[in-house]
Amino acid sequence: MTSATFDKFAPAGLPRSSHAAPVARPLATATAATPVLQLEGIHLSFGGVNALSGVDLSIAAGEIRAVIGPNGAGKSSLVNVISGLYRPDSGRVAINGKRFAQVPTARLARLGVARTFQNLALFKGLTVRDNIVMGRVDAVRSTFVEQWVGLGRARRERDDARARADSIIGFLGLASVSERLAGTLPYGLQKRVELARALVAQPTLLLLDEPMAGMTVTEKNEMAHFVRAARNTFGTTILLIEHDIGVVMGLSDRVAVLDYGRKIADGTPAEVRENPAVIDAYLGVAHAEEVAA
Repeated sequence: MTSATFDKFAPAGLPRSSHAAPVARPLATATAATPVLQLEGIHLSFGGVNALSGVDLSIAAGEIRAVIGPNGAGKSSLVNVISGLYRPDSGRVAINGKRFAQVPTARLARLGVARTFQNLALFKGLTVRDNIVMGRVDAVRSTFVEQWVGLGRARRERDDARARADSIIGFLGLASVSERLAGTLPYGLQKRVELARALVAQPTLLLLDEPMAGMTVTEKNEMAHFVRAARNTFGTTILLIEHDIGVVMGLSDRVAVLDYGRKIADGTPAEVRENPAVIDAYLGVAHAEEVAA
């Protein structure tokens, strides 16, 4: 079996290998020698079932790094460990060189991390613009009284958040729907609003948990374009948890593959595409050597 096994999963029109160089920007705590994200020997289990077994992973600054695998492979568990929702049984997570046994969820924004969720987490009764402004909440330093009066620092923060939201709205092509309630938008546009809310926080590391889930082919192509543009324009480092192999192979710089919580492959899209263990994992067959054993 060859790369054709994977090509049949690719959405029509999605380029399989078009990697534009990221636009450089200063990173406060990450350097070329320090990975933005590094996982060291991550083990996680639930009721005796191993969700993750000794997973190591590193992501360089400005990289689009994908993690793929069959259903139940441990992809969402991995992103939940990175964002602090799960504490691993053992291992460490390092973000911009700071190591944690459990990432402090309350400090994610201060650490330069933002994420989107597999299931929509928008405020559907708020406008698109107001949803995106909410992505600046962790940047607020004014007191309740300052915000209530609406003067001084609170006004400056409000104006700054709106200006940044308007910039992202233009970047992601959301101007025509910016005053609509988020819950009235088509599903694909709601997912784009989630991306906008994450990007307005100006993260160093952006965690995307199946951002194309449930989308049409056209919507997937549009989202892939915007994810690549975010990396190229802002220098954002991106971890992409994605089920669609075609999207991954066309968008990512490197790909790690999980199967039953173990990392079975790690490399460029071309290397992963040809890896027999990966093909077997997706087709549900065993290696001939394993059968013989």
